[in-house]
Amino acid sequence: MKRKSSGRIVVHARNAAMALVALVLLVAGFWSSWGTAQHILLSKGREHGTLAVSRCDERVCTGDYTPRAPSPERAQVTIDKSVAVKKGSTLAVVLKPGTGEAVRTGPAGGLYAWVPLGGALLLAALVIGGGLRLTRIAWGAAIAGGALLTASFLAL
Repeated sequence: MKRKSSGRIVVHARNAAMALVALVLLVAGFWSSWGTAQHILLSKGREHGTLAVSRCDERVCTGDYTPRAPSPERAQVTIDKSVAVKKGSTLAVVLKPGTGEAVRTGPAGGLYAWVPLGGALLLAALVIGGGLRLTRIAWGAAIAGGALLTASFLAL
């Protein structure tokens, strides 16, 4: 028995909607990650140094900044508070241009910057596998997202 053309249109519309949802998830995850990751990946010409964390509140931690090369004097530098940033720790950081905000560098900082993309890959895997019925691609996205999150957890 032949399918009606209206049935095919509904299937194609559903597939297009699911593909759009998966794409929006991945783009949002990448964009969220890029806000921090760009300072780590494109760090040439930026101020590098170490941050000795001396005080933390609910959102940020502050401390004394020691630059690697001569740079403008900075009394205090801030870094977003996370599980890995604790009072008394010393972190390798790069400063965001024109601010006193620091971003952690090295493997741990690089992996931590991409955590939103890892979560987006896991969510998109559900949409790809369940909505689009592309199980191999869904497993690939889920494994990539899970590996990124696991590596970030272990590195921190």
